[in-house]
Amino acid sequence: MTEYAPIQVDRIYPDKPSLRIALVTETYPPDINGVAHTVSKIVEGLRARGHELMLVRPRHHSDTEAATDSRYQEVLVRGAPIPMYKQLRMGLPAQGALQKLWLKQRPDLVHIATEGPLGWSASRAARKLKIPTSSDFRTNFHAYSQFYGFGWLKGAIVAYMRKFHNATHCTMVPTQGLMAELSKIGFDRLMVVPRGVDTENFSPAKRNEQLRQSWGATAETQVLLSVGRLAVEKNLDTVVRCFKSLQARGLPVKLVIVGDGPMRQALERSIPEAIFAGTRTGQDLAKHYASADLFIFPSLTETFGNVTIEAMASGLAVVAYDHAAAGQLIEHRRNGMVLAPNQEAQLFEAARQIVEDAALRTQVRVAARQTAVDRDWSSVIARTEGIFRSLIANEDPAAIVVSAQSKTAGMPQALR
Repeated sequence: MTEYAPIQVDRIYPDKPSLRIALVTETYPPDINGVAHTVSKIVEGLRARGHELMLVRPRHHSDTEAATDSRYQEVLVRGAPIPMYKQLRMGLPAQGALQKLWLKQRPDLVHIATEGPLGWSASRAARKLKIPTSSDFRTNFHAYSQFYGFGWLKGAIVAYMRKFHNATHCTMVPTQGLMAELSKIGFDRLMVVPRGVDTENFSPAKRNEQLRQSWGATAETQVLLSVGRLAVEKNLDTVVRCFKSLQARGLPVKLVIVGDGPMRQALERSIPEAIFAGTRTGQDLAKHYASADLFIFPSLTETFGNVTIEAMASGLAVVAYDHAAAGQLIEHRRNGMVLAPNQEAQLFEAARQIVEDAALRTQVRVAARQTAVDRDWSSVIARTEGIFRSLIANEDPAAIVVSAQSKTAGMPQALR
């Protein structure tokens, strides 16, 4: 597996004027999911670099009024629950309202983070007004369909997603593997923009012995952690079976599950000895990560999987399938354990090795932290800005110059 070096953007346009960017998303904090978190970091980063932002998103129940200042404006639109995810909302169509708004306050570029009705409306409105557009591919809805009884719609979902993204001038994807996968099924103008991680918040320094004691963990106990939405597409049954296989060997292990979702009650029944910590955010979430020892992540439906790099930043030994972030970031037995997809026996064996081999565990945890430290948000924001400027100037975004320190063989020229 190729280990990608940290991306450094050489051309960051320090002498260029600030941009007016309209960013459209159907999920945003206080929603708790990887897309909402990533979009919020992009918004924060672009604002910190002096750009003028218009954030278009569905109204939350907690919203009293839209935030606004001289260089930031929120536009709140109507939303509705997502059928497969009742806890989350999608924006309702708003093409006419967006056209009217952007005629008065024309952005230099419209960036669309999600592919729902609001995103579709934004794409059509921008095309009508001849405003450059970019998009993110952040959720494998076509992969999710098989888990919710809509497998027969997979072809139609792929066709919609392809039409949606190919109508924009550039689609950003988080990994090289996803770019290759989408290219094969007809997606055009793809650019890899990796995800970053807050290594100040997610850090081994947040380890908390009182929290471990509340879990019933001693100095000898190895705590297995799972973080994320408790939903069938996350392959959580494999986490449970992995834990039980370690228990059956008489190893001193505990299982802590952070998150909530439709599978919670079923999981609590199947493994009552696990610690169900519910939803955690901010420093509390960071403390839960750092207080564990192993992170088990067998999901195969992620476009990236922010939890993988958060766990690595927290100094955990990640055991995962060779997919998304794990496939991009982990080198087997150096900074984690990465196994062929769906090979449960190998996954369980890798977890056993980490639990039983203290030297290997220490080596992996130290290297995992260093891998994460090399991938902070600043380089991600700089790369995103560079793509935006290229699209506004009607340039090929693939011409953006980036440099890497080592091991770039096989990467496209734009990423070297």
